[in-house]
Amino acid sequence: MEHVEAGPGGDEDVPVGRTVDFGEARLLPDVDRPRAWLLTVDGAPQSYVDLDDPAHLEFEYVRRLASAIDCAFPDGPLDAVHLGGGALTLPRWLAHERPGSRQQVVEADRGLVALVSEYLPWAADGVTAHTTDARAWLTGAPAASADLIVADVFGGARVPAHLTSLEFAREAARVLRPDGLYLANLADAAPFAFLGGQLATVRQAFGGPDAFVCLLAEPGVLRGRRYGNAVLAAARRPLPLDALSRLCAADVFPARVVSGSALDVLTGRPVHDAAAVPSPEPPDGAFTVG
Repeated sequence: MEHVEAGPGGDEDVPVGRTVDFGEARLLPDVDRPRAWLLTVDGAPQSYVDLDDPAHLEFEYVRRLASAIDCAFPDGPLDAVHLGGGALTLPRWLAHERPGSRQQVVEADRGLVALVSEYLPWAADGVTAHTTDARAWLTGAPAASADLIVADVFGGARVPAHLTSLEFAREAARVLRPDGLYLANLADAAPFAFLGGQLATVRQAFGGPDAFVCLLAEPGVLRGRRYGNAVLAAARRPLPLDALSRLCAADVFPARVVSGSALDVLTGRPVHDAAAVPSPEPPDGAFTVG
């Protein structure tokens, strides 16, 4: 059953609601920014898009993803894969900041893609949307074909189990070029059992002790004070940590960049398919929008 109200493009921007494949999606207008919209699924925020200003990144974790990209690739177009589409916030930003980039966006929810393309359309140049499972698409992708892979897949408010295993991470490493960058948006709380497993899993997939892995997160999350997002970055080459740390520290919501021995303390054991589980259920009210 579908229930839709008039949305973007009408005389007045009003909320849009629709039943999509994996829940109830809503597009909510931002009263402070004309033509800016928040996408939620089952009450959990998924994306924020400003149609007039794709460089505006409302969510702090998305700004951290963008900072990692800018530090790893200071200029020029990129071949990028986005696992998880939402409202295509980061693909819009990358197309704006790096003209000529070729981007593959993989989103399993066909209904959600249809909703976003209808009400928040994006420029087709360089961006191709695929409505299929992220891991299935990645398995079929050519080796060494991407500069960047961003994994930001949530079923509701949880990362699906089949996207948390060593087998999945090895596919990502295979598809990346030798100087490529893997980024994952994760969520956890102390004692960080899930996050620790992801750190170990990605490190092993990218070469074990020779892999370069770091974590970007707010101090309050790292100190165990609350549940929240953490961005995991992995590569086969060093990243400019000093520059990345400065960008994260200068944000409205400052974040720390954790690497080396401090990261070792958080790192657990690699997770295989047979034992993979979704990310933990967030506490009541952690991400819910009314």
